[in-house]
Amino acid sequence: MSKRIVVLISGSGSNLQAILDQCAAGDIDGQVTAVISNRPDVLGLSRAEKAGADAITLDHKQFEDRAAFDAALAEAIDQYTPDLIVLAGFMRILTKSFVDRYHGRMLNIHPSLLPKYPGLDTHQRALDAGDHEAGATVHLVTAELDGGPLIAQAKVAISEDDTVQTLNRKVLAQEHHLYPEVVRWFCSGRLTFAEGLPQLDGEVLQFPYLFTDTNA
Repeated sequence: MSKRIVVLISGSGSNLQAILDQCAAGDIDGQVTAVISNRPDVLGLSRAEKAGADAITLDHKQFEDRAAFDAALAEAIDQYTPDLIVLAGFMRILTKSFVDRYHGRMLNIHPSLLPKYPGLDTHQRALDAGDHEAGATVHLVTAELDGGPLIAQAKVAISEDDTVQTLNRKVLAQEHHLYPEVVRWFCSGRLTFAEGLPQLDGEVLQFPYLFTDTNA
């Protein structure tokens, strides 16, 4: 049975678009039923509408605190009884009670090779450290910021002339292949979670799966 997916965004939604495209093509056995943004009038909401998904704005600035926003967000999500919740550039720190509510079915993508550089300014931090590679990581969401069990990573080489902008473009291009692949695994039943640990094809992922884009 096709899986129901709810995507949370805060901006342009380029990873959302990659997932929508692969759902439409039948490469992912799932359907994005709703896209929820904590910011109004962002491009990602237009992408959702064009794909036939419900586009919902839940402006966090209209709530008195984080707990009130998370309660409203949970109420909106639960209307769609999703099998999977995908954070795609969702720039909000979620409360523990919210994360626990969806434990084992909420994914996030982060623009670094976690556990390196959780939080913001990942590309600048990689450049400042003199790293030779950067990348993106898909992980299970837990209450620890960018600290959930790692599922898969994609790597890119850092060139001597790279800037934050050029590195961002290289990593984002990999994200658009990596994230739909992990969503595909979940929707096909290849990716499961047992006792909080990700399993791929029945084997616990001791280390994140290294994704290689054959089209790169």
